[in-house]
Amino acid sequence: MIRNPILPGFNPDPSICRAGDEYFIATSTFEWFPGVQIHRSSDLVNWDLACRPLSRASQLDMRGNPDSGGIWAPCLSHADGRFWLVYTDVKRLDGNFKDAHNYIVTAPGIEGPWSDPIYVSSHGFDPSLFHDDDGRKWFLVLQWNHISNSIGGHPKHPAFDGILLQEWSETDGLIGKPTKIFSGSSHGLSEGPHLSKRNGWYYLTIAEGGTGYGHAVTMARSRRIDGPYEIHPDTHLITAKDTPDNPLQRAGHGQIIETPTGETYHTHLCSRPIDGPQGGRFSPLGRETAIQKCVWRNDWPYLEHGSCLPQIDVPAPKNAAPRPAKRVERTFDGEELPEEFQWLRTPYPDRLFQLTGSSLQLIGRESLGSWFEQSLVARRQEHLTYRAETTLTAFDPDTYQQAAGLTTYYNRHKLHFMAVSWDARLGRCLTLMSCPGSWPDAQLSYPAEPIALADGPVDLAVEVDHARQQFFWRQDNAQWQTFGPVLDASVISDEGGRGEHGSFTGAFIGMLAFDVTGLGRTADFNRFSYAPEGT
Repeated sequence: MIRNPILPGFNPDPSICRAGDEYFIATSTFEWFPGVQIHRSSDLVNWDLACRPLSRASQLDMRGNPDSGGIWAPCLSHADGRFWLVYTDVKRLDGNFKDAHNYIVTAPGIEGPWSDPIYVSSHGFDPSLFHDDDGRKWFLVLQWNHISNSIGGHPKHPAFDGILLQEWSETDGLIGKPTKIFSGSSHGLSEGPHLSKRNGWYYLTIAEGGTGYGHAVTMARSRRIDGPYEIHPDTHLITAKDTPDNPLQRAGHGQIIETPTGETYHTHLCSRPIDGPQGGRFSPLGRETAIQKCVWRNDWPYLEHGSCLPQIDVPAPKNAAPRPAKRVERTFDGEELPEEFQWLRTPYPDRLFQLTGSSLQLIGRESLGSWFEQSLVARRQEHLTYRAETTLTAFDPDTYQQAAGLTTYYNRHKLHFMAVSWDARLGRCLTLMSCPGSWPDAQLSYPAEPIALADGPVDLAVEVDHARQQFFWRQDNAQWQTFGPVLDASVISDEGGRGEHGSFTGAFIGMLAFDVTGLGRTADFNRFSYAPEGT
């Protein structure tokens, strides 16, 4: 049995393909580096991280990209003995415009080596590449119309100006002129196109309704690749927009896949919202990846269980059981960063951190929330209840402009940071900084009075239980002590602060350091653990 979400935590916009008996899903990574996550599976039930292919400066440099800019909605396919990855690097999010540049990279195997990018176009975002059975390749992309009243954070349908189709070849690039093949259903905000082919029909999957609680997967088909396309009898294959109590919400944006034995599945993103302290729905885990089983009637796909509502438990093509949640303990004594960790924006991580053989050493750079060089190494929150711990073994600040510690982080507007720093009265101290959704100012608050620390290592921990978060600390293996009040964990979410259409990633937990003096004071961490509830 498949248990959704199959990729928990921030893993949105799933593009799925199959190569032989293996399945691969590519998901958006936005401003997190390296770019694009690709997971692999042999049974659709259990998934492992295969690679993050955009890993060097010639492929991706997001320094200066805004929060929730960067890599939007990749498309992964396998044809001609190669993997093909199409992706957008969004340089501007706010206002009427989107500066969205689309590229293609290829690799002989999923682990690479991945090529340098081929630039395609900047019409809009959510590009896709379709390999037709006659050998021709077709590029699809949303056309973005800035002459509208749609601005970042408040999307309106006129800006989503239809799906463009244009032939493309590796040698000649785009061929001819683009054709608008689909303007969407009445639900609007049409994006995320993917094409497939079956029994002489071209099937167009698109995402509609925006990536909030009105999200949906819409289907259309045509006998000709350039249309006209007729809309599915139910319009939407997958949506929870009219069922607010469904466990999986915000369902939309995915792709269809067939198993080697002819069974059909369709991926989609979703979220598992929690209640905030003052009400409202919040998704700290971000938009996650799920999958549904389909059946065919009159050459149209329908969800097997009979409605458009996404289900948690879905029949699997093979007899496999989901792996149980497990505690993850990391000691930073190797030469490579453990696979679950990422950093922000820059293709030059040696400016931010190094592995010394005994620790992860962060090099204090720019300010908390910088869009250029922020020394933050973090992993996704994948469970609604967890405990994380780290040990800061060496850090000796001599000014309040230097700090290092443990953070729960979404972006510069949504974070909590327990840090070792310096105070004129106390000397080396423990302090707490928070930005609980302050938009657009990103104003910090300081919910706890600093306390003096002795020299030497400091153990830092955080416990999150749905919307409640508590920091802890200790020295010399003494009893753990709380630090600061219970904080609002729900704000570290898509909906926190600006609202559901304003940011698109998810909560991370990790180690952070800054030194705004420019001197690059280092901070050493020797371990990190992440323990979901019950592990």
